[in-house]
Formats: sequence, structure tokens, C-alpha cells
Amino acid sequence: MAKLWEKNIETNDQVIRFTVGNDYKLDNRLVKYDCVASIAHAEALAKAGIISQKEKKDIVRALREIIELWKSGKFNVDIDEEDCHTKIENFLTEKLGNPGKKLHTARSRNDQVITALRLYYLDELNEIKNLTNSLIDAFKVFVKNYGSVKMPGFTHTRKAMPTNVKMWAESFIEALKDDLRMLNAAICLIDQSPLGTGAGFGIPVLKIDRRITQKLLGFSRIQRNPIYVQNSRGKFEAEIVSVLTLIAYDINKFSTDIILFSGSEMKIFEIPDVFTTGSSIMPQKKNPDVFEIARANYFKIVSLEMRLKMIPANLISGYHRDLQLTKEALFEAFDTLKDTLSIVSHIVRELKVDKRSAESLLTEEIFATEKAYNLVKNGLPFRDAYKKVAEALLKKQKNNKNKSNKKKH
Repeated sequence: MAKLWEKNIETNDQVIRFTVGNDYKLDNRLVKYDCVASIAHAEALAKAGIISQKEKKDIVRALREIIELWKSGKFNVDIDEEDCHTKIENFLTEKLGNPGKKLHTARSRNDQVITALRLYYLDELNEIKNLTNSLIDAFKVFVKNYGSVKMPGFTHTRKAMPTNVKMWAESFIEALKDDLRMLNAAICLIDQSPLGTGAGFGIPVLKIDRRITQKLLGFSRIQRNPIYVQNSRGKFEAEIVSVLTLIAYDINKFSTDIILFSGSEMKIFEIPDVFTTGSSIMPQKKNPDVFEIARANYFKIVSLEMRLKMIPANLISGYHRDLQLTKEALFEAFDTLKDTLSIVSHIVRELKVDKRSAESLLTEEIFATEKAYNLVKNGLPFRDAYKKVAEALLKKQKNNKNKSNKKKH
């Protein structure tokens, strides 16, 4: 199978396998995006007079055929083809001849790859945006159903002050709304067209209007400096996964709360049985495995973030094959967060609150701060009020302990 860079020199098979890695598998996600970008590029070539209108129509028709084949699972990249870009060009050349050979004019595989990736990233980010909004909506329904139920708030994993389900659940709504702001900032960063910058140094001799492809592909603006286009690969990916980490962080905290608060010791929340798993040895167990995995997925995404931030570091300006390894990490981060958001949203919609258990946890000492502030309202300085309430609590605890010891004897 012909490779785009071949020059009548036979390359060692082991070198091919090593350098391609899993890229050919990963690129099956990008076929549609590369075709869409190539359709826009064909339009720009026709406007510049590099290909004829007939050649453009033939190319566009063939590219749309590829998209349909891909949708039906009949267009998959093989390791011998390296990537989707090679497979697509080979398909066009075999089908059309010279027009297929002309399509790569005024672009490099460098800007071609980045363009396809950015189109893919924008779709994935918008899907995560929708899933995050879905989780926010699930929390809102939960608040409507159970918001008035009182429950203890905790500091140092010890009961601290009374709160309610509304305040607790809305803390996650507010957090996710902040995450959406960061997600929109990442979308804004990605939303610039790299197509037409070639291998990182522009296109010599030929005059191509980059605004044509920018508008056709729906990018809000052009990324102008060709060297920065290459330098931004890796940087932009790291920025994306940083935002994914923020969302995963909030799910991590929520999951830890649910694991603790749904246990038999507290029973504030009830996870429906269909969302729990069992034990191979203990018949009574109903384990919150979903939330344990959701909690762990935060650390998984953090590890992918570290990979994405380390691989591009210390590279001089321009493209390097190291950057190929950023693709798999970001794809995995997208998949992990989408799966996590989806299942957590599903469970939140079915999560229940045990009002009796929740409110039974509001024992006397949890109202200590409230008692101190009532004394402040009556004119006592706060520090004196604090000490007075603390002394009364200690005295009561001591008396209760003495009574308990007497009963034992």
C-alpha cells in the first residue's frame, strides 16, 4: 500500500510497525473529519485555479462516498496505510487518478492532521458540554425532590454544622457551571483553523485563500502563524484535558460523598439496588462500585493530563513525531469522562434520600455554633459565647460518660 512519503526507498517493516503504533486504529475516528476538511480544501484549490470545477466535483463526490462507507463500517484504516489520511488519498487516487493526486497540493499532512483533530475535538467538547448540562439538570430534579431534607455538614470527616440536601447538591451544580465556563474557554481556544499552514512554514509559491476553508469548516477565526500551529499541538490537547480533569474532580468529590453517606452507618442516601453490585462471598453486600470507579476515573484522567503535558515539553519549535502519542491519551480522556458523566447522571436521577436517617444524625452538638450566635444576638461577645457553649457541652458529655460507667457497674 502506497505511503504519502515514499521515495522508492524500502523502509524496514519493524520501523513501520513501531512508528505507526496504534495510530491506524485511532484514526478510524477521524475519517469523517478528514474528509470534511478535504472537501473544504478542494473548494479552496478550485477557487485558486489549481484544480478545475469538474475535478473538484469528482473529488467531493468521492469524499462523500468515503464518509458513507465509513458510517457503514466499510472504510477502516489498516496498519499498512499508517493513518486515515493515507487511506483516503489512496482511495481518491485509485478512483479518480490525477485529481486524487492533486488534492494534497498546498497542504502538508501536518496541517491536515491538526485540522481533522480540531474538528473532532470540537465535537467531543460539545458532547461533554451536553453531558455536563444533563448532570446539572439531574441535580436540579434531585434538589426539587429532596432539597428540604436536613442533614449534617462535615469538616475533618466529623459532624460540624447542620445543612440540607439543597445546599449540598447545589454545591455540585455551581461547581459544574464553573467547569462549563472553562470548557467554553477551551472551545474558544480550539476554534481556529490551522489549514493552509503546511508543515509549519506556510505554503510557498501558491496563493491559497485560507479564509475559504476557515468559513466552510465553521472555525471562528484563522490561526495565522504557521510555526505556532505546530507548536500548539500538544499545548491545546493539554488545555483540553485540564478542563476534563476539573469536571472529573467534581464527580470524584460527589462520588466520595455518596459512598460515605449511603453506607449503613449514615444512610442519608439510598442508591437503587440496580445500580449496585454484589460480593462473591458475602450475600448481604450492595456495593457502590459505580461511584468507586467514577472516583478513580479522576486520577486516570489526571495521569493522562500529565502525559499530555510532558510529551510536548522540551521539543524545539515545529513538528515532531513525539506528538503522535498525544492522540491516544486525549481520546482515552474523552471516552472516560463521557462514560462517567453518563452513568452518574443516570444514577442521580434515581437517587433517593432517607429523610428519617438523615435528620436523626442532627444530634445536639451539631447545633453548638447556632447556640453561640444566639448568645451573640443577646449581646455577649462571640469569644465568650463560644467558650460558654463549649463548657456546657463538655460538662454534659462528662455527665453522660459517668452515667454510662455507673450502668456498666
